[in-house]
Amino acid sequence: MPVYLTKRVRFCAGHRLHNPQFSDEKNREVFGPCSNPNGHGHNYELFVTVQGDPDPDTGMILNVYRLSHILHREILEDLDHKNLNVDVPWLHNMIPTMENVAVGIWERLERVIPKNMLHEIRLCESESNSVTYRGKGHEIPHLSPPRQRGGS
Repeated sequence: MPVYLTKRVRFCAGHRLHNPQFSDEKNREVFGPCSNPNGHGHNYELFVTVQGDPDPDTGMILNVYRLSHILHREILEDLDHKNLNVDVPWLHNMIPTMENVAVGIWERLERVIPKNMLHEIRLCESESNSVTYRGKGHEIPHLSPPRQRGGS
């Protein structure tokens, strides 16, 4: 019977949503004010959920102190008070949208959290915007187009 443990951490970071292959006009059209040449910032919240069976000796699936240490070392040291476009090597060559940042965080954590324990991350950019990611293989399948009815 798996148990789920979630740890929340917060960090502040700035970024600019901008595709260098787009014109300035197209960037404004696609990204709106988030394409401001000087960037903008967010107070992010990151929820990391791990899963497993409680250890019979400790009653824990993963020591929360250990999880806090992993999040600080792998995520917060790199992201807190940084410009995501320039200061974070593992985000280079991508537009630092919530979606891309969430995938990057997952990939960092997947390397250091014991195998098959990482269940889900949720990254909140604001009170009203968040993204959830569960790693490769957990994507929501695309719906097939409706079949046409009638003769032929």
